[in-house]
Amino acid sequence: MWTLGIALFGAAMLLAADSTELTQAQIDDIIQKFAAKEADFARARENYTYRQTSRIQELDEAGNPTGKWEMVSDIIFTPDGKRTEHVVRSPVPTLHNILLTPEDMEDLRSVQPFVLTTNEIPKYLIRYLGKQTLDEISCYVFAVKPKKLEQGQRYFTGEVWVDDRDLQIVKTYGRGVGVIKKSSDNQFPKFETYREQIDGKYWFPTYTIANDTLHFKDNDQRIKQTVKYEDYKQFRSDVKVTFGDPVDEKKDEKKKDEKPPVKKQ
Repeated sequence: MWTLGIALFGAAMLLAADSTELTQAQIDDIIQKFAAKEADFARARENYTYRQTSRIQELDEAGNPTGKWEMVSDIIFTPDGKRTEHVVRSPVPTLHNILLTPEDMEDLRSVQPFVLTTNEIPKYLIRYLGKQTLDEISCYVFAVKPKKLEQGQRYFTGEVWVDDRDLQIVKTYGRGVGVIKKSSDNQFPKFETYREQIDGKYWFPTYTIANDTLHFKDNDQRIKQTVKYEDYKQFRSDVKVTFGDPVDEKKDEKKKDEKPPVKKQ
């Protein structure tokens, strides 16, 4: 059975580490802080709806598409507030040489939009590589790989770029890994996922791309994959903050009208 696997030319390539040396204690502190921020982001993202458009193409040697799989789905909330996925469009696949497996679908859902939270930290070995400027954003760069693979679980292995101001992941480069049956011929792509600051606070995955040749036992297959995450909208907030004296709602509404608009960061 074939499944997919991708590599982007030059992605993890070149870490322009600066000359500033960090102590191990400083590195550990940065990891703990960005993992806590990622945990905050993961909780916040659970309150957002968005559209995900996923496309995988088989390519011939000249780079021309010869087959395609596509799915457009909305991440929405049911009337009773349950988060769910609604498939908007899923044409009949025309792939000839690869077959998508449950591992591929899990990578699309959770590995490619990778989030490294406090709870996930114990599962991974994390090594500091240095600093690099990414699209004018100063970042800490870390190599990440799972300590061990457990049956039924998918993991990320690769590099992550962490904004040194917001302490959130802004880019990942790597592939999904996990325990695979010896009898299967599964290959998984290397990919790059980019994030953007959507709400002035959190960095959301907005684009994943992969362009790789998968090396199966019998032959090779070049593929291209794109995933777009669009139209993020906050559905609800389960955070309530109360402090001080009871609020006079009429007076508060008047003050709201007097406030200048808040600029997006």
